Amino acid sequence: MIQKDKKFDVVIIGGGASGMMAAIVAARQGRKVCIIEKNKKLGEKLKISGGGRCNITNNEDDMQIFLSKYGKAKDFLHSPFSQFNKNDTFKFFEDLGLPLVVQARKRAFPKSEKAVDVSNTLEKELKKLNVDLALGVKVRNIVHTESKIKKIETTKDNYFADSYIIATGGLSHPETGSTGDGFNFLKDLGHKVKDPTPTIVPLAVADNWVKELAGISVDLMKITFYLDDKKSFAKKGKILFTHFGLSGPLILNSSAQVQELLYDGIVTAKIDLYPDHDIAMLDKKILKIFDGNKNKNFGNIFKLIVPDGTHKSLDSLFQGIDFETKVHSISKEDRRKIIDTLKALPLEIEGLMGFERAVVADGGVDLREIDMKTMNSKMIKNLFVTGDLLDINRPSGGYSLQLCWTSGYVAGKNA
Repeated sequence: MIQKDKKFDVVIIGGGASGMMAAIVAARQGRKVCIIEKNKKLGEKLKISGGGRCNITNNEDDMQIFLSKYGKAKDFLHSPFSQFNKNDTFKFFEDLGLPLVVQARKRAFPKSEKAVDVSNTLEKELKKLNVDLALGVKVRNIVHTESKIKKIETTKDNYFADSYIIATGGLSHPETGSTGDGFNFLKDLGHKVKDPTPTIVPLAVADNWVKELAGISVDLMKITFYLDDKKSFAKKGKILFTHFGLSGPLILNSSAQVQELLYDGIVTAKIDLYPDHDIAMLDKKILKIFDGNKNKNFGNIFKLIVPDGTHKSLDSLFQGIDFETKVHSISKEDRRKIIDTLKALPLEIEGLMGFERAVVADGGVDLREIDMKTMNSKMIKNLFVTGDLLDINRPSGGYSLQLCWTSGYVAGKNA
């Protein structure tokens, strides 16, 4: 097969969130743009983001609080976010006919709550702007000198451009094509790249009672993590039980800290089912339930004191309590055992789930090697880098995609 040489103003490797944003912004400035995407369709990861609902951004109005979510990278992000922030994201999508809605914890979603609508909206705009799409095309080689990219050789054609944007994404959800290609490209171009690890991921646990609750979520509970039996940190919120362990926003946003603990020793945890009740308040609550069911077996009223759907799996944790005992015969000491268990369900953390379940993976190019005002590489003068390829930690809740929109916008404007 004879390869053709194709010439553009801007060539973008990667057709995900930041790549599509960069293409739209560059094309709106009259640039001739091409996206090279190894998948046969654009936005594959975008279509499954937020559980298929797509948490587009977070509606936190305080920019200092917003940027603090990115940890150590905060100081690098003032300039790009001054150019394109969450307010710009709302306007960008609403101008394209995709209204957003804000839900719990200020998370913003498309009003339709369909991630595919986000991808389709971006694709429609790309088509309107006549952006070239090279789909199902893999990059074989980036030909370059010490300071400039010359061309991109692919499985189909050779691509030449004035500017190149690498927007391939990180390593989370490899089934969508995020297999770390961009990290390898950047290393080959001379950039210092921190190897990625999955950071916003569910936790694997050893305890069967957790796995038996698979599919059940509890809206308000507190989990406290321990390293070698010494308390480390605690968080309160929603937890989802799964067939491998724990998930949900609270767990996803704790996983990076748990990972650090796992390097140092054995990590266990305790779940408090009543974080808003102290011992005395919970005792009063249970006494009221007991008073209304004095002549029933404890086993028959157990479901009244634990979250919906959990009673069949939690009974094994209440050691020394006879479930056949009449409620009126339960001693004060046994009642205290019940309360202590409700306040501290024990479990052991085996580890973090891998990239296949990661919402976000960390790692990427050292931010000191990127001009964050433009997303331009300080080493390769016609290279721009976006999204998950930047070494920036961030929690779930819309912050990851906002980083994609912001970095994509800035790269597209300057490429």
